[in-house]
Amino acid sequence: MTKTPIIIDCDPGQDDAVMLMMAFAKRDQLDILGICTVAGNVSIDKTTRNARIICEICGQTDIPVYAGYAAPLKRRLFTADEVHGEEGMNGVKVYEPEMPVQEKHAVNFIVDILREKEDGEVTLIVTGPMTNIAAAFSQAPGIKKKVKEIILMGGALRMGGNVTPSAEFNIFVDPEAAHIVYKSGVKTVTIGLDVTHQVLASNARLARIKAIGNKVADTACEILGPYSFFDSEKYGTDGGPLHDPCTIAYLLDPSLFKTKFCNIEVECNSELTVGHTAVDFWEGMDPKERPKNTHWAYEVDDKGVYRLLEECLATFS
Repeated sequence: MTKTPIIIDCDPGQDDAVMLMMAFAKRDQLDILGICTVAGNVSIDKTTRNARIICEICGQTDIPVYAGYAAPLKRRLFTADEVHGEEGMNGVKVYEPEMPVQEKHAVNFIVDILREKEDGEVTLIVTGPMTNIAAAFSQAPGIKKKVKEIILMGGALRMGGNVTPSAEFNIFVDPEAAHIVYKSGVKTVTIGLDVTHQVLASNARLARIKAIGNKVADTACEILGPYSFFDSEKYGTDGGPLHDPCTIAYLLDPSLFKTKFCNIEVECNSELTVGHTAVDFWEGMDPKERPKNTHWAYEVDDKGVYRLLEECLATFS
């Protein structure tokens, strides 16, 4: 089987950690070229450390980890410590991993590795602010043609925002970066809150994960427990939404999701609605003025996503 080459750009973060576990479980299908970290859920030193901790827990220390941007392109960093904990990994004992960080900056890695690849060869998985990707595209526009698609977690339409009334966290943190990526001409698949809020980490689902009975599954359960409790209390739901793992679920099985090709624009100027994603779902705008630029996920088989997650976690010994 030919493996799909991917670069993972993330800001671990509890749900990023579970996303990484899913990707690691499918290395027979996925050629993980590298993991790039960005400041988002917590600071860059913590996201980079957390990515390496998950690599060590999962026995995947051969995958290089590159540290990226410590702040958004034009703004001060806004983090989500209240959700993920001060260290970004509530539920897991945090330590300084033995696994090294690569000396090369994440953006330089992205540019260099894509230059080596064929056109349309590499898929980007992006589960944090899009700062590294936007910087890479701005630094070396020629690499954009090397990207098959970007599968990203971000944005909201019907759900409203999770950090302001109209903005989802990843887009809110660096709206200018999101604007650059959506204007790049590269195919994007956007998995936003409209979908992830359908994929809830209920107590019953956490119990099934715990019952798998290996170290990685136990860690996933320990991560999702506190994370789920925070969001379930906030939203009044049976469990918190499973955001970032949906990107890997889509990559492995797109049939779990329904998407619509439409236009998305990111608000970068309004103090009230900065980070808002204006999705022209009903195609009310002139396509010449607002061309379609993303495949917007609007429906998901949540049971199927959890079956896939359990399948992935069960592969670890």
